[in-house]
Amino acid sequence: MRRLNVDLANRGYEILIGTKLIAQGDLIKACLRTPRIALVSNTTVAPLYRDSLEQGLGRVGVGVTPIVLPDGEAYKTWDSLNLIFDALLAARCDRATTIVALGGGVVGDLAGFAAASYQRGVSFIQIPTTLLSQVDSSVGGKTGINHPRGKNMIGAFWQPRLVLADTSTLATLPEREYRAGLAEVVKYAAIVDAPFFSWLEAHAHALLAREDSAVTEAVLR
Repeated sequence: MRRLNVDLANRGYEILIGTKLIAQGDLIKACLRTPRIALVSNTTVAPLYRDSLEQGLGRVGVGVTPIVLPDGEAYKTWDSLNLIFDALLAARCDRATTIVALGGGVVGDLAGFAAASYQRGVSFIQIPTTLLSQVDSSVGGKTGINHPRGKNMIGAFWQPRLVLADTSTLATLPEREYRAGLAEVVKYAAIVDAPFFSWLEAHAHALLAREDSAVTEAVLR
């Protein structure tokens, strides 16, 4: 497992990168105020990884309120945000509850915006399950929803308490989506990091084959 510290004074957090991290409930429990989370996922990701996450949390005594949203950019709306609020209120979640996002960028944006807004702000953890979300949307605290007049026009900057980038989840990512994430990595290297660009060229076959060590290094860089 690799660690990267985001130094933002009292809003700083760690990014943990590696394989099979989802099942390690102690990594999440260490960031909680109380042993309770609200888990936001979608209809595609939840069937794949929710059980593993809940079992890991159960082993360390953390309770889970599951919230499953429809999948897709078309659902990054007020209606989906209200589904989260409805579930939080129905479960009587208080300000000590931590919201955990399990999914790609849409889930992370919705869950993060909900965390920034619910009871004027609760803690938030990102578990990104796409390469694009692991290298981009899960980091930096950008949250929000779309509006008919513009994408990501309503939202908040709300930093997570932890980003858990489990590269094992990329095994179930469709090839097109995985390559879209790689394209984002290549773009960063081309703009600001020539040595990293050379490293990507040298490890292209390993990255395309989704080899754990190469993917972990790319996400970390």
